[in-house]
Formats: sequence, structure tokens, C-alpha cells
Amino acid sequence: MISNLLFPLCLLIFCLETAFSQQLSGRVIYKASNQILIRIDSADMSMEEIAEANEIMKKPWERDFILTFSETESNWMQMQTLAGSSDRTSDEGLFISLSGSGNEILYKNLVDRRYVQEQEFMGKEFLIKDALEPFDWKLENEIKEIGGYSAQKAIYHQIVDVQRFSTDMTQMEKTKDTLQIIAWFTLEIPISNGPEIYQGLPGLILEVHHGGRSYYFQKVEFNPTLNPIAIKIPKKGKVVTREQFDMMQEESINKMNNRYRGKNEDDSKIRIGGE
Repeated sequence: MISNLLFPLCLLIFCLETAFSQQLSGRVIYKASNQILIRIDSADMSMEEIAEANEIMKKPWERDFILTFSETESNWMQMQTLAGSSDRTSDEGLFISLSGSGNEILYKNLVDRRYVQEQEFMGKEFLIKDALEPFDWKLENEIKEIGGYSAQKAIYHQIVDVQRFSTDMTQMEKTKDTLQIIAWFTLEIPISNGPEIYQGLPGLILEVHHGGRSYYFQKVEFNPTLNPIAIKIPKKGKVVTREQFDMMQEESINKMNNRYRGKNEDDSKIRIGGE
């Protein structure tokens, strides 16, 4: 008698859990912080002046982002503030230009393993379509609490192409580098997603550290009823792959380096490309 009742009860619990998982959706707010370091080989600048320049360059990158997610899809974009977003700042001749307006949307599809990203560059709109990167995460035993959730550490080592100034600081050289990506995820939110392009862990990624770039979990809202979840697939811009877009950026940077090479330092401008 008991065994006859136990099976239907277990089946009911399984169906309820499955239904909850399929309906799980929400919004996550992240704080983004990017630390951009400047290498300046100049006897005319003191360490205090270099530190001040670094601080000026870091300010535009302290922003809030929102991840709107369902079980299989998500949108990622910068949050708009009352003061409005600004991609430019200047201070006594130092000029920083970040590509993008701050309104671009990144769409991820976890089932099809693809993404679509709006991106503005040099005044033109592009639509990057490509496959999601397969992060080969290594799970660590380290645990910490983030926003009331138990989070586990995961690490991924990524080999990338980078450009650095030559020893004499006269030209850019292409080389290989290994970057360490550290993520903290929680099994308490069973969504294999996270900020920006990061994904592939068995729970929501709450925190990411990738070079000088970091994302910090602020809060989450599940299954909102007043403002239901609506996930959009970007459609605006010239369609390119990630490789094509990166090559275009590299060509533009090389042209700017050649254009400003040899000019007086007082007239030079520093330009940093955004996400």
C-alpha cells in the first residue's frame, strides 16, 4: 500500500521540480569594474601623475549591468542611470574614447551554443554572430558567500593573442599570453549562465575576475510578475564574426598608432576601445 503511494508521490515531486526549473527566469544586477593600466616611459611624468592618469582611465569603466535570463537564453546590457551613461572623459589633455554607446545588447543561447552581440565601433554599427566559447572550467574546493549564496570557485586558463609595445616603445608587437579567468558560481541558482559572455558552469556565475576586468553580483529577482522577462535577439548592424570584428579593431588601432607616431607628446591622445 505504502509502496503504491510512494511512486506517484515521487513522480509528482519530480514533475513539480521540472516545471519550476523550466519556468525559472529573472534579472541579475552586476557591478562592473575595469582596471586599465598605462605604461608610460617618460621622464617628464612623476609617479603621482601616472597614478592619477590611471585613476582617470578607470572611472568610465565602473558601471552597472543587468543579465536578463531564462533557462536557455539571456540578454546582457548596461543599465541606464538618471544621469545617463557617458563613454568619454577628459582631464588636462587626456582623452579617452570607449567604443559603443552603452545601449548594445548581447544575446546568448545556451542550447544552440551561440551568441549575437550588437557593437558600435568607429561610428558604425555591427552585429557579431558566433559560437559561444567552450570554457574548460576547473572546479576548486574553495567556497565563499556572495550575496547570501554559497559560491564555489572555478578557474579557466585562456591562451590569447595580445599586442604589446616593443622594448623601445616605438611599435606594437603581437604575441601569445595566458590569461587566468576566475569565476564564483552557486548551485543554489541552477542556471548555467553568467555576466557578459561567461557561462558553462552548473550554476549562476556570481563573480568573475578576468585580468583587470571584474563583475560583482549585487542582487537577483526571480520570475518577476510586474515587469515580465522579455529576451530580445539583436538585429541591428552589419553581420560579422568575432574574428572579423577583432581584425577590424586591430587594423584601426595600427592606423592610429602610425598616425600619432612621432607627434609631440603634449598633442597626443590616448584612446581605449570598449567592450
